[in-house]
Amino acid sequence: MNYTSINFLLFVLIAVIIYFVFPFKKYRWTVLLAANVVFYALAGYKYSVFILFTTLSTYLIALWIEKVSDHSKAELKANKTEWSRDQKKAYKEKIKIKKRLIMALALVLNFGILAFLKYFNFFSGSLNDLLGVLKIDFSIPTLQLFLPLGISFYTFQSMGYVVDVYREKSTAQKNFFKLLLFVSFFPQIIQGPISIYDQLSGQLYEPHDFDFTRFKRGCELILWGFFKKLVIADRAVIAINTVTADYNAYNGTTLTFTVLLYSLQLYMDFSGGIDISRGVAQIFGIDMIDNFRRPYFSKSINEYWRRWHISLGAWMKNYIFYPLATSKSFLNASKKMKKSRFGSTKAGAHISKVLPTSIASLIVFLLVGIWHGASWKYVAFGVWNGGVIMLSILLQPIFDGITDGLHINRDNFFFRLFQMARTFIVVMVGYVFDVAPSFSQGMRTIGMFFTGQNFETGFAQIMDLGLGVTDFVMIGICTVLIFIVSVVQEKEEPKGNDIRGLLDKKPFMLKWAVLFVGLLAVIIFGIYGSGYNAADFVYMQF
Repeated sequence: MNYTSINFLLFVLIAVIIYFVFPFKKYRWTVLLAANVVFYALAGYKYSVFILFTTLSTYLIALWIEKVSDHSKAELKANKTEWSRDQKKAYKEKIKIKKRLIMALALVLNFGILAFLKYFNFFSGSLNDLLGVLKIDFSIPTLQLFLPLGISFYTFQSMGYVVDVYREKSTAQKNFFKLLLFVSFFPQIIQGPISIYDQLSGQLYEPHDFDFTRFKRGCELILWGFFKKLVIADRAVIAINTVTADYNAYNGTTLTFTVLLYSLQLYMDFSGGIDISRGVAQIFGIDMIDNFRRPYFSKSINEYWRRWHISLGAWMKNYIFYPLATSKSFLNASKKMKKSRFGSTKAGAHISKVLPTSIASLIVFLLVGIWHGASWKYVAFGVWNGGVIMLSILLQPIFDGITDGLHINRDNFFFRLFQMARTFIVVMVGYVFDVAPSFSQGMRTIGMFFTGQNFETGFAQIMDLGLGVTDFVMIGICTVLIFIVSVVQEKEEPKGNDIRGLLDKKPFMLKWAVLFVGLLAVIIFGIYGSGYNAADFVYMQF
């Protein structure tokens, strides 16, 4: 069920009405659970076995971890006076290892299913290519596999919960159906955000009364998401799909334009979908975390990834980056380097200090690339972003020295503009691997940025991508509007304001006129209708 369909809106409307008229307030969470079940069944009942397995295994293993933890605390308390300090330490280490093995069982089971369904054919195809090069007469068969709806998002979310129970940051949920509600919450199942258990679960379980302000604000956010998706993203994707269908037929100018257009389409598609998800949740009285904070205003690639897909970045930071960067092996390698002759130099001291952070960043972004898709081009996407971040960490003193040596004011408007432009170019190179059909074509595209430019031919090709002049004008006007809104948000957010809050302060007629114009824009200029199938949200495939 597509988020931009009439069926979805009717589904949400029915769920909202039932939720708020349900007489047993304490059990209103069951209405949300029923809505999740219906939504998933309509999306395809064959997917249900996977999400049920993830929930059941997560439920049982989290309870097991907590039981071991509670038993160990009772045992330590009972033997407080009898055991020596070394005995207590040895017992704690034994329990820690046991809990870690139990947690590992959940991770292996659930990430194993995700990896098998998503990457088996990729690895078998790559291995077959290698065997062919080595002239070995053997091949691994490919399988007809399907990817269950939202599997990446609910797997990451549920495994984050298990790790938090292991770390004793969260208590294990005793009610299986409440945990199922957390894992399968329908507004976020298609493309996130990836929520933290303690942030979302309480809001799901507690009853909410109807609040017109929250209802209105939720509808405003949904309308904004529809505008981004239907008016901009689904219009731009027509040209992008035309190029990718016959990629080698286009020159460097057209490919450069396509990557630029993709940077707009991807942001509008993904952030628009998240706006719809958060808007629907807000109508129910639930606040999900924001997933975007105007990433194209970033002044470094590090900052970009703190503003783009915030929930995935937070997940990777909490469950991959910190454990790696603070692991004994990483810290010991850093200490050994610091004690070496190289570590006694100024450059060596800096590198040895930031080595765990930089290597952990590279590994994290390699995983991010693999998460995006089963293809070598996505591996390249991850290595590019991780490599740039790693080098920026290692070479930071050189960059600071150049900036200071040139007496550049870091707060200067033009210098910040330069930083934003530089970051966007770095990001755009990464997008090449998203747009290009393969890794080799991605590398060819980067070369054509410099050698394949022909503006006359490129302009003719661009005007033959399935969009008319009116469409390009519409994309341009809407981009300017999004930019203006983003500038206002960037300015007002530090003051605790948002666009919807500012709109509420405007005169009644102006406020509703803006909303009415927005609704008309979606109805009149949205890309939908007879003979048109709305493009799937980009992140559904991940």
